[in-house]
Amino acid sequence: MTFLYARTIRFQETDGAGVVYFANGLTLCHEAYEASLAAAGVDLGAFFARGPVAYPIVHASIDFRAPLACGDRISIALTPRQADSTSFEIFYRIYLADQPERSAATAQTRHVCIDTTKRSRLALAQSLLDWIEQFGEASSSESSTRLP
Repeated sequence: MTFLYARTIRFQETDGAGVVYFANGLTLCHEAYEASLAAAGVDLGAFFARGPVAYPIVHASIDFRAPLACGDRISIALTPRQADSTSFEIFYRIYLADQPERSAATAQTRHVCIDTTKRSRLALAQSLLDWIEQFGEASSSESSTRLP
């Protein structure tokens, strides 16, 4: 089941042309990611705290298909997918709340679980596997570039 996150675009997120600045598109996606983790019962303070385990983003991309401006009500559909035992991807679709059939942007992030001391890969924590099961797709060995 895809996670849905709704919010309004703020003036501070736009550029001189009055549309969402490209880097802020990924910030919106990360905000939805955090909200989905919280909705799944993950303790955000512990998850994002500097500790022995981290989930850095190793790849991010975003494609804009329509402008997003200050005051626009948007929804972000987020679908995580386990890539392998140590990594996962998140696919995002951003759309105007009143136009769910038309994507304003699509994005993807790829995250790897690491031991912060050794900088080596670790298996995904059970809390993340539960989150993927709740909002995403089952584990797959094949790479996907599908966007919801």
